[in-house]
Amino acid sequence: MKSLLKLGFKERTYAQQKAFWGFLYVLPWLLGFIFFFLIPLLTSLRYSFSKIEAKSSGILITSTGWKNYVEALTVNTSFNRTLTEAIVNMVVNVPLIVIFSLFLAVLLNQKFVGRSVARSIFFLPVILASGVIMSLESSSLVQAINDQNESSGILSGFGSFELARMMLQAGVSETIVNYLTGAVDRIYQIVSQSGVQILIFLAGIQTISPQLYEASKIEGATGYEAFWKITFPMVSPLILVNMIYTIIDSFSNNTLTQLIRDTGFVNFNFGLSSAMAWIYFVAIAVILLISTYLVSRKVFYHE
Repeated sequence: MKSLLKLGFKERTYAQQKAFWGFLYVLPWLLGFIFFFLIPLLTSLRYSFSKIEAKSSGILITSTGWKNYVEALTVNTSFNRTLTEAIVNMVVNVPLIVIFSLFLAVLLNQKFVGRSVARSIFFLPVILASGVIMSLESSSLVQAINDQNESSGILSGFGSFELARMMLQAGVSETIVNYLTGAVDRIYQIVSQSGVQILIFLAGIQTISPQLYEASKIEGATGYEAFWKITFPMVSPLILVNMIYTIIDSFSNNTLTQLIRDTGFVNFNFGLSSAMAWIYFVAIAVILLISTYLVSRKVFYHE
């Protein structure tokens, strides 16, 4: 029986074998989604069209149609403002995080003394941002990080003013100047959210064949040309992956998710909270579809 299975597997084409192993690796997540996530997802969709009341006899669910969605978009003053702020922050931060991560990954891939320590330092914010560490609000470590964040904000404000003055004097467009100075003001946030992306880019860069760089060096290519002609095209699929990851990560824990949580579990308005969550979900899905469509057209896949 085992020999027959091996024979049948060997008769598959390479594409069929890749599809089989891909499905096998996705299977644990798929089972988890079906058994643990699908029912709560459908329940929240039902709640978004209902009014939920706690009675002595149990929970009373009354259908209200689109009332919760209308209230979220027109009556609730905080939701639209917070949603807009979350989308604007995502649009500004995602390009900065992806570019910064790629730049750092290229630098950390070079051979120098203390390379492993440097890699660990840039991944450290991911560990510090974990649930266990962040739950220790009264700890001296978290307090020191917050104090450092405040002081870095003062220094970045001074640095962004000087940067803006120098670029304006050099004739750079005011729009570009505002974007770059905004990047300086967000430097702490960018560095703290770049650990996973740096790791992914670093792993991708290390898979590039050294023979490509040796051949380009023999042909007289500079390091700048080698980056744009070899490194950048070869890691372009990872740019798409990191962009999707960064978009989702930027929406995972912010003021809007806190507003949705408070609406449901503090004000006990589960219908309105569910409607807010589904509007948020649709907004994220639309952004992901548009950005994936635009970026995937420029991705280079090396066979």
